[in-house]
Amino acid sequence: MNLTTEPSNQLPDSATNPEASLLPRLGLWTTVALVVGGVIGSGIFLKPAQMALQLGSPMLLLGVWIFAGVMTLFGALTNAEIAAMIPQTGGQYIFFQKMYGNLVAFFYGWAMFAVIFTGGVASIAYGFSEYLQHFVVLYRFPPEIERTLVVPLPFIGNIFPLANIGVKILTIAIIGLLTAVNYRSVDAGGAVQNIFTALKILAILALIVFALSAKEGSCSNLVHNAPHHALSPGDNHSPWGLIAACVGALSGAFWAYDGWNNITYIAGEVKEPQRTIPRALWMGLLITTGVYVLINLAYLFVLPIERIAASPLVASETAQAVMGNIGGGFIALAVMISTFGTTNGNILAGARLYYAMARDGMFFRRVGYLHHTFRTPAFSLVAQALWTSVLVISGSFDMLTDMLIFVSWIFYALGAFGVFVLRKKMPQTARPYRVWGYPVIPAVFCIFAFGFVAVTLYNDITSFQSGVSPVITSVLGLVLVAMGLPFYWYFGRQKRAATR
Repeated sequence: MNLTTEPSNQLPDSATNPEASLLPRLGLWTTVALVVGGVIGSGIFLKPAQMALQLGSPMLLLGVWIFAGVMTLFGALTNAEIAAMIPQTGGQYIFFQKMYGNLVAFFYGWAMFAVIFTGGVASIAYGFSEYLQHFVVLYRFPPEIERTLVVPLPFIGNIFPLANIGVKILTIAIIGLLTAVNYRSVDAGGAVQNIFTALKILAILALIVFALSAKEGSCSNLVHNAPHHALSPGDNHSPWGLIAACVGALSGAFWAYDGWNNITYIAGEVKEPQRTIPRALWMGLLITTGVYVLINLAYLFVLPIERIAASPLVASETAQAVMGNIGGGFIALAVMISTFGTTNGNILAGARLYYAMARDGMFFRRVGYLHHTFRTPAFSLVAQALWTSVLVISGSFDMLTDMLIFVSWIFYALGAFGVFVLRKKMPQTARPYRVWGYPVIPAVFCIFAFGFVAVTLYNDITSFQSGVSPVITSVLGLVLVAMGLPFYWYFGRQKRAATR
């Protein structure tokens, strides 16, 4: 590898060190594609069944998707003010430095590396491999062999690395392929994103049109509840039961909406970032919310809520009901297109965060090097791929998504509160975009985010105690984040030594 050899503890100035700078090549529509492509991945295809099982009510299901979209938009609008104010590669890592100092910034960056970004890439690519099985059956060991290798985690649960081994191997191969694409060029990564975002939107719109115009559909499905739904008499009749069901479903919806802030990590490669990034955030999320509501209407129009709850591949079942056997193959291909593009977008964005941390002296030094020829953060991409592969081996789709959503919303809450912090700390700094509805919108988002985190932690512990889940996923996520503490001490000492 031909890499630059001049280490630095600071983000480079392109005027004085052009060799080490990232190039602003991404325009508005590529940026919107990165937002949409980074959000629409596997969640809308793999999470509705679990959400339908938790809620059992079509109206509640649609309400959760709309509410999640609104709250995500509130978070994005809040984040957009900061992104326009500080348009630097590294995104929220840089923002947290300005808001709270180096410690919180480091733990955010470490959490992204240990859980959020890498776990997101792992789970989305995992979805690609699972849907490939519509066409090719991937090998897996017999159940008794899958359970021969157990990794016990005290007070957290057990992990089975050999489970679903064929899916895991293919997932790692996909991660390696897309890492290689982004290693070569940000233009190549952006081109892949544009193509696959367009293809996934077309495929989803085709499914929506076919489903909503199908004679097999029925509007009665939209008002027919499952026998045991969140509002029915029984165990979930209490207000807490309903809240727990809605929060559980929201975790699935928020996973489907996650990735909206990816664009802030590559601000240094966006043309006119102060203007482009806020526009891309709200445009991309409005498109995404509209698509999500329409596709859930399509599911519900064709399938009763109880059939959705019983189907892990609800999109395929919907397409098959409308178009026959060819429909199942069509939607499986659509999911593969969607997850492939989203995996690419996350790989491209995530590497820029670790690169920024390393240039600041708060991550492994080599991660802050750019490839001399390709001008990409080569070592950052490779490090990301290696740790992501470890997460693929260790977890399942649901475990990975639940873990990363819990951790990410802790930092979403801190990031939104940071708008108030920066308005006080940096009142004179130019703000090309100011969050609409200030201070109400940021305050509502902060209150909800902290409440969501608290209830999710309680639900996870309760599920583990009752035997529903083999792992307390939220606690596992917190443990991985806490493991960053000795690294913070080490990198901090190295940085201080370099400045003497």
